[in-house]
Amino acid sequence: MLEKAPTVMTAKQGPRHFLDIADLDSKTLRKIIDNAHAMKRAGKRVPAELRPKGIEDDVLVLIFEKPSTRTRVSFDVAMRQLGGQALTLNHDDLQLGRGESVADTARVLSRYADGIMIRANAHATLAELARHATIPVINGLTEKSHPCQIMADIQTFEEHLGPIKGRTVAWVGDGNNVAVSWMHAAVRFGFKLRLACPKSLYPEAEALDWVQREKGNVEIGTDPNEAVKGADCVVTDTWVSMGQSGAAKRKKILAPYAVDAKLMSKASKSAIFMHCLPAYRGHEVSEEVLEGPQSVIFDEAENRLHAQKAILAWCFGA
Repeated sequence: MLEKAPTVMTAKQGPRHFLDIADLDSKTLRKIIDNAHAMKRAGKRVPAELRPKGIEDDVLVLIFEKPSTRTRVSFDVAMRQLGGQALTLNHDDLQLGRGESVADTARVLSRYADGIMIRANAHATLAELARHATIPVINGLTEKSHPCQIMADIQTFEEHLGPIKGRTVAWVGDGNNVAVSWMHAAVRFGFKLRLACPKSLYPEAEALDWVQREKGNVEIGTDPNEAVKGADCVVTDTWVSMGQSGAAKRKKILAPYAVDAKLMSKASKSAIFMHCLPAYRGHEVSEEVLEGPQSVIFDEAENRLHAQKAILAWCFGA
């Protein structure tokens, strides 16, 4: 039985950052997901009661140190559907981390805009930006975590299978940043997570230690068949992320962790398959699974929009 997660964030002065699922308490996260469901039902016109007051005067700066499709488009459209505006800046558009410190960039942007979303090369950049910004900062992905993706994944799970609390999710493959955010979510949302990863690609010790301290219902091993057995949801990710070296070696190590129809058959009959995309057919997942009836990858991609509307609304004070 999972113990109730302690409250981590309470009302206080200062901006509401969304940096990691682990930073927020279960009640806050549950409310964000509930609002995401409500926003999706409402469509493009978000009801006034779900929008932050004064959002029509707010500007969200989107910073990309890495290329992006889903994160870039979904955050831009999310801010517009809430009634605000978005401004996108790529790495070459900024002095960030080059001629100007991250701290100074945070101070300057705080005087121009009302929020910052960053997809950063280094988690340290995100942390420093948040430390010096006086406006909300949102983690759009770092090498350590990808919390916005997992909020959309929780929403997707619940659309198809009902409340995620008490259910079982299986992660197969690299113990990467997405896997770490699934670990954070397992603790905060009260579900069981089984991870199957090669030992050389286990999640970082920091994440494993955090789960242990929080008494999360998270298991890790090396056998994909054991992880998937009876699971309500099977999740994987690309084997080689942007900027990673040693692609050939990683593919060889991860080859036994490919999600195919045989592996999916070991999950629950009603199980769904998720992948945050982009997916590489014939590598981490077979074409049969990715395009099959259990796959919910495009619902998952769409829900980046709705989950992020709810995250933005919370950050801006709704």
